[in-house]
Formats: sequence, structure tokens, C-alpha cells
Amino acid sequence: MSGRTAGSGRARLPLVVAGAAAARAVLAGAEALSARPAGAAWRRTNYAGRPVTLLGGPALAVAATTTAVLGAPAGSRAAAAVVGAVSGVVGGYDDLAGARPEQARDKGLAGHLRALREGRVSAGAVKVAGIGAAAAVAALLTRPRSGDARGLVDGVLTTGLVAGTANLLNLLDLRPGRAAKAGALTAAVGLAGPAGGLVAGPLGATLGVLPADLGERVMLGDAGANALGALLGLRLAGVPDRRARAGALAVVTALTLASEKVSFTRVIEATPGLRELDRLGRLGS
Repeated sequence: MSGRTAGSGRARLPLVVAGAAAARAVLAGAEALSARPAGAAWRRTNYAGRPVTLLGGPALAVAATTTAVLGAPAGSRAAAAVVGAVSGVVGGYDDLAGARPEQARDKGLAGHLRALREGRVSAGAVKVAGIGAAAAVAALLTRPRSGDARGLVDGVLTTGLVAGTANLLNLLDLRPGRAAKAGALTAAVGLAGPAGGLVAGPLGATLGVLPADLGERVMLGDAGANALGALLGLRLAGVPDRRARAGALAVVTALTLASEKVSFTRVIEATPGLRELDRLGRLGS
């Protein structure tokens, strides 16, 4: 490791700590609210039948977005604020409105499209549109000065990576700690490079929420997973190599399409290494 890389890593440690501290502080307030009548709308029963609150998601979204803005390069700060905040808000809307009985069938891409054919706009469709719009704004905010074809390609890649990664991380939020672990690992890999500060705070925020997630007290829900995923997508969009960004978008797209036909949980349970990582720290494991 070069002295420059090691130095940048040490410089980002305070951001990681700040993210964790912010998440713990906001989460404490969220958990206190969950016991009050105002928190009733956020209460859910998880896959194991245990009561949890979705307020862990807004806590993560607030802490991750705030610290991402603090650590992002100057040219990406506004974009980080937009994608984190908008994804958290529309994700929270889907957490609440998507729980209504009439929205029960409107899950996944197929469900959203079916609702549109029936003349209805699902909560998930509102969320997809909101995140897509935020991703497009981020592409405009971070676009190069030149308006040539390469700039257009970069804009498409940024939009796709932000929106696609936001959705993909949410697809993993089916078991305690799964989305948070995936997000933390991705953020840790993204710490290197000039744009790595963007994900230092979100890494800490994710680690700050992870114990409560694994302890099945909270869920990230759409608010938390979408906000964190959008910020990770923005970091991917900062990779200098255009071919690497295109490859990343291809992987995100392929996994998203596969999720319509393949159960991620079944694949993870059947894959040594992934199975153990998925269960690590979970209750009863």
C-alpha cells in the first residue's frame, strides 16, 4: 500500500466513525418512537414472525446521506444529497403505502407493470420514478463540461448505476443483516480512490445499524436500503474507467432481471461461503 493510499484511508476513518455515531444516535430516537403510537405505522412482523420496526431505514438514510455529503468530492456533494435524500423519502413512502391491502399484489417489476395496465399507480412505481428522477439529476450534476457523445454515455451510466444499485440492494433486504452486509462490503471496497470519501460515512452508518438489524429489532426497509444503494451506485459512477462502469451496470441489470425468476435466498442458502456469511451474527445462527 502506498503512503498516499494509507494516508487517505486514515483520513477517512473519522468519517466512518462519524457515520456510525450518527446512525446510533438517530437509531436510538427511532427505536424510542417505535414504542409510541406515532411509530405504529412502521411496525412489521419479519420472516421469522418477530416484531420489528422499519424506522431503522430512515435512521440509516439520514446518517448515510449526511455523512456522504460531508465526505464526497466537491463535484459530487449535491448529487449525494439528492440521491440519498430522495431515495430515502420515496423508499419510506413505499414502506408505508406499500403495506396497504390494495398494494399487496403490486410487488416487483411485474407487479408495478400490471398495476399500470390496470390503470393504477403502485407505491412501488412512485418509488421507482422518484429514484430514477434523482439518478438523472445526479447524472446532470456530475456530468463533464463537454456535451459530446461520451458525456451522454456517462450520464446514462450514472443514472443506471444509481437507480439500479438502489433497487438491487433493496432486493437483498429479505433476511436480517443481508442488505447491510452487502452494502458495508461494497462501501469498504469503494473507500479507495479520490471519490472514496463519499462512502466512508455510509460505511460507518451501516455498521452502526447492523447490530440492531441482525438482532431483529429493526429492518432497513425500502427507505434504508434504497438510500444506501443509491449512494453506493453514485460511488460506482465515480470509477474513472468507463468500461468498468458499463460492466458494473451490466451486472446490476442482470441480477435485477434474474430476481424476477430466481430466489436470491435459495441461491445464497445453496452456496457455501455465501450461506455462512449471510447467517453470520443472525439470531439462532
